[in-house]
Amino acid sequence: MKQAAITRKKRLVAASAAALLLLALPLPAVRAQQTERAKTLGKRMLCVCGCGQILTECNHVGCTYSAQMLKELDERVARNESDDLTLQSFIQEYGLRVMAQPASHGFGLTAWVMPFAVLLIGTLLVWTVVRRWRQKALVAPPAKVSPQLLARARREMENEE
Repeated sequence: MKQAAITRKKRLVAASAAALLLLALPLPAVRAQQTERAKTLGKRMLCVCGCGQILTECNHVGCTYSAQMLKELDERVARNESDDLTLQSFIQEYGLRVMAQPASHGFGLTAWVMPFAVLLIGTLLVWTVVRRWRQKALVAPPAKVSPQLLARARREMENEE
């Protein structure tokens, strides 16, 4: 009986030790964004796994890119690299697809201007078409009705009453 109690205690101690060991192990979650600067830079980039989410918000199951990218970002921030240098290094490594917003110069400027230009052109086009339709309606002469047809219509109306 005493032996069974000792065995149970050993099992309990072993299970407790295993649970504590599991809790002490580092989780696969990324330790990124320990500084505000890293958070800000991470929000300016996209995860390149294909999920299309902001780097700091990527919750794509099984994403192998975000953890690596966030770790690299933290290392660059810890080395006190400038924001531009950090972003340029990510662009060189992953391409322009890593940027969350297009550049405000060169061809990237087109991405900023085109939505407004298309909206303006579309509005002007609709305004012109509607104006022309209204002008045609106002300019169109009234339909000419022969006196015989008008007299016939009046007779039919009188007969219906």
